[in-house]
Amino acid sequence: MTSQITGRPERLRQERRVVTEIPGPKSRELQERRLGAVPPGVGSVLPVYVTDAGGGVVVDVDGNSLIDFGSGIAVTGVGNASPRVVERVKEQVERFTHTCFMVAPYESYVAVCEALNQITPGDHEKRSFLVNSGAEAVENAVKIARYATGRQAVVAFDHGFHGRTLLTMTLTAKSMPYKHGFGPYAPEVYRMPPAYAYRWPTGPGNCGPEAAAQAIDQITKQIGPRNVAAVVIEPIQGEGGFIDHAPGFLPAIAEFCQANGIMLVADEVQTGFARTGDMFACDHEGIVPDIIAMAKGIAGGLPLGAVTGRADLMDKVHGGGLGGTYGGNPLACEAALGVLEEIEAGGLVERARWIGQTMVPRLQALAEKHDVIGDVRGRGAMTAIELVRGASKEPNPELTAEIARRCHAAGLLVLTAGTYGNVVRFLPPLVIPEHLLVEGLGILESAFED
Repeated sequence: MTSQITGRPERLRQERRVVTEIPGPKSRELQERRLGAVPPGVGSVLPVYVTDAGGGVVVDVDGNSLIDFGSGIAVTGVGNASPRVVERVKEQVERFTHTCFMVAPYESYVAVCEALNQITPGDHEKRSFLVNSGAEAVENAVKIARYATGRQAVVAFDHGFHGRTLLTMTLTAKSMPYKHGFGPYAPEVYRMPPAYAYRWPTGPGNCGPEAAAQAIDQITKQIGPRNVAAVVIEPIQGEGGFIDHAPGFLPAIAEFCQANGIMLVADEVQTGFARTGDMFACDHEGIVPDIIAMAKGIAGGLPLGAVTGRADLMDKVHGGGLGGTYGGNPLACEAALGVLEEIEAGGLVERARWIGQTMVPRLQALAEKHDVIGDVRGRGAMTAIELVRGASKEPNPELTAEIARRCHAAGLLVLTAGTYGNVVRFLPPLVIPEHLLVEGLGILESAFED
């Protein structure tokens, strides 16, 4: 795989290096300080305290250099401290850090919106505005859909995750840890079955059309299409376990929405910006959403989210109805422009495909050796394995946690996910060097052999 990747800080050696147990003594000391200052509700996958990161590694205070298969949950796709991002942010921070776009606007906000209008699915006229996070983007997408349609009901899907605000927590399907004890929830939210091929009762081949027919039937009977403002869906369900909807499901849902004046809202917070081997996951089946919510990989680690939608919808909202004090902060806008430059210059859409083509055969071979791996799935640099107790398909969260623990101890940062807590997910930076990608897969294989 050849590319013009520049997103690797030269100051960091691209190697795995384990010099202490993980977490090491300095990280454990910081963890003790944390316990006295931060509530336990704020968790961490691995309590190693980071000093540097870039390319395909994360370096902690004890000098350990871990291979990064997490990208800060799909945020640093172009790499941590990516040169183009760093340079733009440095230049901006010396000019000004904040004015509030709603008070005194600036060009970089407009430039980001122009770029999003260009690169998001569909060739129709669009408008974009900027927010702080994925949850805020989804919440605003629903606000716009309700305003534009005059309807209230919102449809979401089992295994979906959309955020931690009141509305997005309501849209989210998983109770623990995201919803438990935080109710009551927002009204007029209805949940439908997704196209989860591995667990579909009549088999993967039937999943797409049958799941779509079931969802459409339930919407029609339980809610009534004329009452639905929006269908909110992740093209690949992230926290739910990287569930890649079976072929045909998304096109059928999109057709139903279009026929009934329902706004199709694509939550591309985790899947966007080259992660899946397309610029957006909707591109894979040619889906053109009415509104798309974005964040995570948009700004290389700076907090930024965005909502892009059809111009006729976005223009309906009255003046002052959209916005926020920090939305589209100038530092984050410059970072986003740097990200888009890195994706283009580094050929990162194609590189994400290459990462998938490298990882998936290795994961499939591993599954053939170990029947506890029930499914291998995902696209591009967004792949996962689902762990079960053999042919029963009973979820195996205990083994999932143990595999993650062994990977962490060996210097490979991996994440878990899934409604049942039984999925190991892989989100390497798109700029990860080939030797680290291969070495990381070897560590995973050794964890199963052990």
